[in-house]
Amino acid sequence: MSQPTPAGTPVTHRPVLQAELDAIRTSIVELTKHVEVAIERAVWGLRERNPDICTSVIEGDVAINEQHRKIRDACFHVILTQAPVARDLRDIHGFDHMASELERMADHCVSIARIGRSMTELPDVPSSEPLGALAEQAETQVRDILAAFEARDTLAARDIARRDSMVDMKYRQIFSTYVNEMTADGSLAPRATGLVFVAHYLERIGDRVTNIAEELIFAETGGLEDLG
Repeated sequence: MSQPTPAGTPVTHRPVLQAELDAIRTSIVELTKHVEVAIERAVWGLRERNPDICTSVIEGDVAINEQHRKIRDACFHVILTQAPVARDLRDIHGFDHMASELERMADHCVSIARIGRSMTELPDVPSSEPLGALAEQAETQVRDILAAFEARDTLAARDIARRDSMVDMKYRQIFSTYVNEMTADGSLAPRATGLVFVAHYLERIGDRVTNIAEELIFAETGGLEDLG
């Protein structure tokens, strides 16, 4: 007896095409998990003033770039050999764009790690905790968009995109706080400036999560929505 198809899962009568789409989808899930780890380790290295952790994030970007390349090649291969149409073509378009957004998130993690590695000997600033909250929010956004992608959940994607306003608000607060601290005490300027850039990269990760949410909705509905 054949197994029932889960609700929301598209059905194709082309088994080779479906197998290749499933393989790409699995690769996207794996890439997202690698990026999630990169965010966590980059911020961890910054907090712990551990250059070895920061270096591991920088060196690990090579594998992420290679995985991104393989996903793009797989997408092109399916288009050239399987001539997908309609929903399948939207899926491939979404996979390609999602992989690119994830690769750019990983680049932001590398930038955070480089900043962390350069500031290991600098004195701390009084208000570092808001940055930790921003990092946790960015990590949560990535983790949640992965769950939405796996479940093909457009409602969750819209909710995740709406929450990006919280990331933006925290970034603006951190920017203002660090500028005020640098103005009051010039000796804090080197580290505070670096932390402002870290906050900026975390905010950009949130923006890219929103872009992935838009791609997920397009793949599932065929509709273009500006969630930013």
